[in-house]
Amino acid sequence: MRTICREPKTQSFTFSRHTSAPTSSLSTTPSTSTKESMVSTSIEEAEALILKWDPETSTYGSVTSLFYNDKAEAMHYIHCVNQLQKTMHALLEHNPSSRKLVLAQNLMQMAMKRLQKEFYQILSMSRAHLDPESVSARSSTTSRTSFCSDSYDEGTAEDDVRDTGDCISEVERVSSETVAVLKSIADCMVSNGYGKECVTVYTTMRKSIVDEGIYRLSVEELSASRVNKMAWEVLELKIKAWLEAVKIGVRTLFAGERILCDQVFGASHSVAEACFAEISRSGAALLFRFPELVARTKKSPPEKIFRMIDMYAVIAELWPEIESIFSFDSTSAAKSQAYALLFRLSESIRTSFFEFETTIQKDSSKSGAKFAGVHSLTVQVMNHLSTLADYSNVLSEIFFDVPPPSRSPLPESYLYSPQSDNSTITETEFSVQMARLILVLLCKIDGKSRHCKEVSLSYLFLTNNLRHVVAKVRTSNLIYVLGDDWVLNHEARMKRLMENYERVAWGKVLSSLPENPTAEMPPAEARVMFGNFNLEFEKAYQRENVFTIPEQEFREEIKASLARKISPVYREMHETRRNTEGSVREMREYVIFTPEDIENYMLNLFNARRSSSTAEEKHFIFCKKFFL
Repeated sequence: MRTICREPKTQSFTFSRHTSAPTSSLSTTPSTSTKESMVSTSIEEAEALILKWDPETSTYGSVTSLFYNDKAEAMHYIHCVNQLQKTMHALLEHNPSSRKLVLAQNLMQMAMKRLQKEFYQILSMSRAHLDPESVSARSSTTSRTSFCSDSYDEGTAEDDVRDTGDCISEVERVSSETVAVLKSIADCMVSNGYGKECVTVYTTMRKSIVDEGIYRLSVEELSASRVNKMAWEVLELKIKAWLEAVKIGVRTLFAGERILCDQVFGASHSVAEACFAEISRSGAALLFRFPELVARTKKSPPEKIFRMIDMYAVIAELWPEIESIFSFDSTSAAKSQAYALLFRLSESIRTSFFEFETTIQKDSSKSGAKFAGVHSLTVQVMNHLSTLADYSNVLSEIFFDVPPPSRSPLPESYLYSPQSDNSTITETEFSVQMARLILVLLCKIDGKSRHCKEVSLSYLFLTNNLRHVVAKVRTSNLIYVLGDDWVLNHEARMKRLMENYERVAWGKVLSSLPENPTAEMPPAEARVMFGNFNLEFEKAYQRENVFTIPEQEFREEIKASLARKISPVYREMHETRRNTEGSVREMREYVIFTPEDIENYMLNLFNARRSSSTAEEKHFIFCKKFFL
């Protein structure tokens, strides 16, 4: 048998309408007979109502729900139970051997058993009205509307709820009424020493709802070995599903349960804390464990870092809500798990950056000996970096105040002085990381340029790849990460590389042209000058025309630049000589190319398959006259 009288586990309630005992300074202390009469009346009133709803002594009580049948009588029931508790305390103090105390204790046990049953039924039958989404969306003020008070007022308790319901939707009204009923039962059971029974029913019911909610969000228990065996495509789908699930889980599922616990057990902070801790513990642990498994998996496709950034970003975004929802000491494990998750993901993301640098340095792919196009490594790396730049806000936070690890030195043979990059001003450590990765890429491309058959081809190769890098920076969020100065600096390098190409490949052609093409010269000198030009142009053209430049825009830029330097000067020289030459036949003996021929040659540069029959014929004449 239970103890005769349980001590309330929470502070006594203050009621707004009536008090259970006179408080006026003019009131007189009741006599002993009056006290006994009050005790008898209280017990008799409670006994009649409790026995009426006791399923073991009343057929009506066994088949009818107290709170669904008559809310006014239900609140009167609560009132009688609370008064019975006060009566028991009075008997214990003044007449502990009274038989009425034993009767009152037995009645209290019947009442608590009935209330426990009603509590379970309401929780079970009102799941639709107590789903976390409805609870979390409902106004805190509205949801805390009291259904009743300890001092019973039959005419006003239900009216208060109805008045409130006028300004909210029907669903929310029903939800508010249900919460208020649960709160009244919980307050009664906890204050009368039956909090454990109440909490057991509540946590059992609500934990099943949370667990079901987690399951419906497609969050499942996974082992590290199972995650490692998953195909990346499957794992990526699970990551994307988790990104949506964690938002709903935190903002709706756990937030709703926290609010509901605070509402139902608002009279006892410790009970509300214990309930929410028990309800949320396993679900939160399962929800926050998944990113840890992803971070630890051995799979490292290029897309993995983006998904890890996504997971970090969503946890960082939800962090204020996680802190608020799991603010209890007993729920600190969930909060600590989420915080540790941020740390682990940020660590994995930084490691991925350094591994990516190593991957670039170890790349062994080769291009053709006559290939001057953009290397596949350049395309892949810049696509990767431009996507990373889309996450610049998150990555700036991840790399904030984090010293970089020691790195291997860059090659000293880098054609355009990587040391000057050290002076580039960057605002964040993330900017430094991105600039470093591009520098490593360019150094690697420089190393690949050594495999080019000709020095001029290596300059074309370097220029084209640097041009692709700069264009990618300009047309993506990389411009905001690296800044305009970085772009201007590398555009200047690109210009110098282009000048080097023209000097190495076409320098002798340009030097064979006179500084003043309109100046008159003796026929013998003109014959030598045209002969030198013919020889150098043919050699340069035959050497450079075999190179492959797939990028049309870059190809046209080079041809246009060379044409501007060669064609106008040659045309003026040709026109001057034609005007001064006495015999056209004599001029044809040493002038192989007309100005139109030069222009056509330049148009067909870097595409030997399109060489015209005229060009082939000129080449035959050239060989016949100068090599036979």
